[in-house]
Formats: sequence, structure tokens, C-alpha cells
Amino acid sequence: MLGQIGEPDMPSSLAVPAGHVLLLQARARGVQIYVCEARADDPHICEWTFRAPEAELLNGRGERIGRHFAGPTWEANDGSQVAAVVRTTADSPMADGIPWLLLQARANQGTGVFSTVTFVQRIDTRGGRAPADGCDQAHKGQELRVDYTATYAFYYASAPSTM
Repeated sequence: MLGQIGEPDMPSSLAVPAGHVLLLQARARGVQIYVCEARADDPHICEWTFRAPEAELLNGRGERIGRHFAGPTWEANDGSQVAAVVRTTADSPMADGIPWLLLQARANQGTGVFSTVTFVQRIDTRGGRAPADGCDQAHKGQELRVDYTATYAFYYASAPSTM
């Protein structure tokens, strides 16, 4: 395993299915990007709408090993990528933390470290939540970048046993 960080208490709803093995854990440090937009059900009311993440991925020594961006997509320094979709969520135990997630890979690119990733967990989040106020008609279209950190755990499907 590369860059293992540590293991916070994991909600059972975020468990990776049997047959998948932890490949690596990386610490993310970056921002969650929100835009002030009119609500679909009432265009007179505005709210912060999530647009994309923008973060560096760091190993346990604090060295940059990749990046995280819209998709959601993770890209390793070797150029390999995994894009995923959310399967389940759980509230962060931190009041200001964005939700914890279990994501399933929908596309992999390249031949490097992320080329075989099947599941991603976002855990141990701090920060990243949009504020409850500050988004109104006067601020429509305004972008807000909210600092966050998280741990991302990347899994791959283990080979079936030949025994």
C-alpha cells in the first residue's frame, strides 16, 4: 500500500464490497467550489450550488502524488486517472465537514496507479461546506472557494482465489 494515512471510524454504509483491496490512501488539501445560483424550483431564491473540487493529493510524507478535480476525477502524477460516481453518503462527524462518500469507478485511464481503481472512499473530511448565507440575487453568479481536507482511500478488485 502506498501512502497509508490512518483509519477513522467508518460508517458501515460506506463499506467497500467484498473482493476489493485497499490500494492507497491520500490526504487531499484544496477547495470545494460553489456558485451562487437561482433554485430550479423558485428562481427568486438563490443558493450555493456545488460546482467542483480542486485539491492536491498528498502521501503520508506530505509529498504531492496527484490531484482531484471535477468529474469527480483523481489523477496520479503518473497520468493515470479514475472518474467515479457517488454510491452512498454519510454525514461527517465534523460540523463543518462535507459528507463522507463511497464512490464507484465509472472510467479509468492510463496504465499507472489509478488504472485499476474500482472504488473510492472520501472520509475524515474537515471544512468544505458552503455557508448558509451570502447567496442572494445581488450575488448571483458569484463563485466561492471553501477550503477542505479529506482522506481518499482507493480500492481495486482482488484476483479470485485459485484454491
